[in-house]
Amino acid sequence: MPKIWTVSELVSQIGQVLQDSIDLQNCWISGELSNFKNHLASGHWYFTIKDKSSSLKGVMFRSRSERVRFIPADGLKVLIRGNIRMYEREGTIQFYAEEMEPSGLGQLYLAFEQLKKKLAEEGLFDPLAKKEIPRFPRRIGIVTSPTGAAIRDIVNIMERRHPGMSWILAPSAVQGEAAPRELAQAITRLNRHGAVDVIIIGRGGGSLEELWAFNTEVVARAIAASVIPVISAVGHETDVTISDYVADLRAPTPSAAAELAVPILQDLQFYVAQLSVRLQGGMRMHIERKRQILEGIANKGPLKDPFWRIDQSRQRIDTLQMRLQECMTRFLADKNGILNLLTAKLDLLSPLAILGRGYSLTYDAEGTLLRSASQVELQEQIRIRLGEGTLSCQVLEKEIES
Repeated sequence: MPKIWTVSELVSQIGQVLQDSIDLQNCWISGELSNFKNHLASGHWYFTIKDKSSSLKGVMFRSRSERVRFIPADGLKVLIRGNIRMYEREGTIQFYAEEMEPSGLGQLYLAFEQLKKKLAEEGLFDPLAKKEIPRFPRRIGIVTSPTGAAIRDIVNIMERRHPGMSWILAPSAVQGEAAPRELAQAITRLNRHGAVDVIIIGRGGGSLEELWAFNTEVVARAIAASVIPVISAVGHETDVTISDYVADLRAPTPSAAAELAVPILQDLQFYVAQLSVRLQGGMRMHIERKRQILEGIANKGPLKDPFWRIDQSRQRIDTLQMRLQECMTRFLADKNGILNLLTAKLDLLSPLAILGRGYSLTYDAEGTLLRSASQVELQEQIRIRLGEGTLSCQVLEKEIES
């Protein structure tokens, strides 16, 4: 009777056969990627690699995917090195990838183009975002290897063009796995503590692999985030990196970067001398114009005759005084006229005026004004007020009119 396998036994046996096959271990396959998924939480990549007739599921764990320098995508033709094994839980054959590179296109070149496109779409290469390189920097910041040729070239050019120019080195590796992080940190340190006016970042020439640190996203974003203008000087004139696109200015070589950043001291001295001559000439012209204006003012008006304004003021006082007297005379005449009119009106109403016309006032002995003969008795003493003087009389006779 033939052996009856359990599912687990059979799957395990197939897996062992696959694992024992030398040709299926550490092999290369070519095909087109599809169903690519980047599991962000774990960092693992899951995909299918296919050709016109067949397809095979594949996986690349994080420890391997971190070494791939381009970003896989559906439709991309690739070469993958790895092992064929059984995924026993689902009973499927999978390709466990150890290495991946583009088919027919260099991995580094593809990674370069992908990052270049991504950063360009984000606007990191926008010319309008470029900062102006200062004409007269006080201190230069340099990001490069302290033992490389680039630092020597930069310092030699600076000392030749501007002896005594202040500079500060932020040392960093310029190639290798640690280089991108160190370059980015050096740029950040100069921005925080360097007190520099411009930063030169770069290195001498080398292969694409040796220059690769300057093609990484972390360095590109550090340059873009710098508030201090950055000059990129990587490799030789023909070498172009992502750093060159992001930087505020690209220099073909480190020496050229020093020439672009550092002005010639003699040129500065000559320029300052020219400015001094122009300033002195401008000041003389300005003083001469002011002197002419002052002389013009001094030769006319009150400055020419200091007592002129006093005489003018005196004349004005005399004029005001005469106008005041005229106004007071008219005012008093008007008031006198009004007073005479009121006096005449009062005279018409005055008892004395009435008495002056022949009338009189009669009072009894107690001084009461008499209005009727019935108010007195015969032989009673009365007093009569005339227009001029008074009379004391005795009533001898009275007649009362009815």
